[in-house]
Amino acid sequence: MKPAWDSLAQSYKSSDKVVIADVDCTADNAKALCERFGVEGFPTIKYFNPPDEEGEDYSGGRDLDALKAFAATLGPGCSAAMLDKCTDEEKVELEEVMALPEEERMKQIEG
Repeated sequence: MKPAWDSLAQSYKSSDKVVIADVDCTADNAKALCERFGVEGFPTIKYFNPPDEEGEDYSGGRDLDALKAFAATLGPGCSAAMLDKCTDEEKVELEEVMALPEEERMKQIEG
């Protein structure tokens, strides 16, 4: 998988929207980062689509074509700050949530 990953990183090296990186979770200086994001097995692929700060586990193919196809879907997602990335349905849902008092919004976010 490493050659496919390195090739993917090379193809996105000048992107201002997608960063392809790797972390050696066996290195002492990376253990805290890996623990923070729940990396336990290797190789683990995590992706972060703003405004997501927790990351998601990638479970797709590990060959270059599969990785490239997935990377092409990444970038900022729908949010109150990025309405141009929202579908009409998502905009309606966001408008409903944003119309709520802040206290009520926070209750919904916290679950």
